[in-house]
Amino acid sequence: MEYRVLGTSALRVSALGLGCMGMSQSYGEADERESLATLDRAIERGITLFDTAEVYGPFRNEELLGRALSSRRGRLTLATKFGFRIENGKSVGVDSRPSHIREVVEASLRRLQTDRIDLLYQHRVDPAIPMAEVAGTVAKLVEEGKVLHFGLSEAGVGAIREAHAVYPVTALQSEYSLWERNVEAEILPLLRELGIGFVPFSPLGRGFLTGTAKPAEDYPVTDFRHTDPRFQGASFTANQKAAEVVGVIATRHEATPAQIALAWLLAKGPDIVPIPGTKRQTYLDDNLGALTVRLGQEDLAALDSALSAERVTGQRYNESNMKLVNR
Repeated sequence: MEYRVLGTSALRVSALGLGCMGMSQSYGEADERESLATLDRAIERGITLFDTAEVYGPFRNEELLGRALSSRRGRLTLATKFGFRIENGKSVGVDSRPSHIREVVEASLRRLQTDRIDLLYQHRVDPAIPMAEVAGTVAKLVEEGKVLHFGLSEAGVGAIREAHAVYPVTALQSEYSLWERNVEAEILPLLRELGIGFVPFSPLGRGFLTGTAKPAEDYPVTDFRHTDPRFQGASFTANQKAAEVVGVIATRHEATPAQIALAWLLAKGPDIVPIPGTKRQTYLDDNLGALTVRLGQEDLAALDSALSAERVTGQRYNESNMKLVNR
């Protein structure tokens, strides 16, 4: 396993982490037995960064990780998130009031069966709460030993600067992949200016970059991709065409499309730690194969061109989810 340090922090993690959301929601039926086996396999293969959130399930994903990882806690990095108000088992809006942050942290510690959260993210920026209050609250939790590092998710330039001025931000988590390049113009340069690491989620484009994607209507209504604009109609067809180059380069390297997509992302900088999500051991092993793929400059240029921002069709979220993105 390769290891990377997130920004200028002391947080050293495996070069690929594991996104655990899909074990509990959004991508088909849950399979706890296979999910637990996948978590075991991840540890066996050297993965140390495990990503969850209270809203995944809600709550069920943290509980799953608590059962699976608590006995091996010492060498693992647990990342979870606060920032949503949950009522009757559903998210009903954002909530980053200091009192709520504390409530969430205490509950997450119980569910994760641990005495500290290694990396605590604000899941989405709350426009009603000054970022200084959010960062200040997390700083106090760090002083108390309940949290070790502070992170932000889907935050824009202003929010990142405001938070970092109050307490150092270790990592930003946002969507970044061959087919979602929105962070390249302003966010990545800012992170490098401030010494903040970057943790991309959905690095395989919700499966689109693996070559196995289907049109939105072929997924059940409970699947996130059923309402994903990029999987719908003409957008799906156009995006399939753009993504063909991934398969071509995969064949050249005797690799899978997933490995090529992850290798491209890993090549973007040593401060980047993708967290591809899966609940299947076979996909986990396939993803880890990306660590041995070395793309040449010609490969990287071809991928950059074929999947440039203007060639990918459709918003990355539906309208309601786009409103929660702080940029």
